[in-house]
Amino acid sequence: MRRLKLFAALALAGAAAGACAPHPIVARDPVPAPSPEEAYSCSSTPLPLNAYKSDCTPTVREPRAVLRSKG
Repeated sequence: MRRLKLFAALALAGAAAGACAPHPIVARDPVPAPSPEEAYSCSSTPLPLNAYKSDCTPTVREPRAVLRSKG
């Protein structure tokens, strides 16, 4: 029993030391975010038993107007 507690304490200490690594691993999404030009129009309709049916169609988004002033 004593040996088991020692093993558990060493395992937890090792995990704690690994969590404070100088270069931690950061998970990133492999799918990039959509560009500002991409837009979707979605609608959902309720179904029985708390279910929903959603329908998304791609739409064309107008380019944004950029206002610049000198002054």
